[in-house]
Amino acid sequence: MNKRKFGLAMSLVLAAGTILGACGSVKEKNNEKAGSKEDHFSIAMITDVNGVDDKSFNQSAWKGIQDFGNENNLEKGDGGFDYLESKSDAEFEPNLNRLVRRDFDLVYGIGYLLKDAMETIADQHPEKMFGLVDEIADRPNVVSIMFKEQEGAFLAGATAALMTKTDKVGFIGGMEIPVIERFHAGFVAGVEAVNPDITVDVQYTGAFDKAELGKAQANRMYTSGVDIIFHAAGATGNGVFSEAKERKSANKDADVWVIGVDSDQYDEGQVGDQNVTMTSLLKRVDVAVKDVAELARDGEFPGGKVKTYGLAEEGMALTDSRGAIPEDVLTKLDEFKQKIAAGEIEVPEFPTKK
Repeated sequence: MNKRKFGLAMSLVLAAGTILGACGSVKEKNNEKAGSKEDHFSIAMITDVNGVDDKSFNQSAWKGIQDFGNENNLEKGDGGFDYLESKSDAEFEPNLNRLVRRDFDLVYGIGYLLKDAMETIADQHPEKMFGLVDEIADRPNVVSIMFKEQEGAFLAGATAALMTKTDKVGFIGGMEIPVIERFHAGFVAGVEAVNPDITVDVQYTGAFDKAELGKAQANRMYTSGVDIIFHAAGATGNGVFSEAKERKSANKDADVWVIGVDSDQYDEGQVGDQNVTMTSLLKRVDVAVKDVAELARDGEFPGGKVKTYGLAEEGMALTDSRGAIPEDVLTKLDEFKQKIAAGEIEVPEFPTKK
């Protein structure tokens, strides 16, 4: 080989080595950033139309964001943790884009309504990491966070069956969509596991933001003899509490109870020195959001996968009943919980069609 050809060959080898070295450095830096707890791995979320203080899963998600931020010495705002509220469906895409432009490392969309917007923005920004709660987005850079609502609702149903004095209990759902149907199916299964002869009145209001519809259904149920109502209806469920509190105010001895959902709704049931909240079924969106953020921070982002949280994963739980539920009932509920978590009881996902 003449000197000219040898020199050209050496130049190509050196150039290739430089390019590969640069690529390796970039990859190493990305891995170092994702894997180091010292680095500021930033996260943010957008709400659905119910807002961050919905006393439901938006609020729970924001708690998880804050917990992650506090544990990682982050501050609220750019480079740390934050949220944006969506007042309408039309704000979903713009809000996601705003958080992407603010360069948060991981961006969450809270609620099934955000699926289309999330997929659109994820396609536009394939280098970014996203998390979608309560729906499945088939995108490699989106982790879909789902829950076994039916498992937690089973415990709510068992609670109602063990505590009812009239053998009539009720379920009020928002819209007939899979997530609410899982609450419905689990609640009925829990009641039937205790006593199949108990009547379960099931009604859907068709909305998550109409308290007056929840109040009307609760009025009808309580009047018919139902003494415990479990709601999975978002802000519509506020009407269930209103009706129960009105009845308790009129008659302190009235046996009217509500089982709350998603977040601890004890404060919603306060009536003077009494309370109509028997317990609440927590949907631990905070646990899931924080868990996924930690995985992403540590370089193990489960993009393109579905992460599902049930009783075994501490994704569902009943709140402290503040004395409304006696110890023997709590013991029975814990037995059900252990059996479900161990797979000894399999709770149906879908309601039985009658």
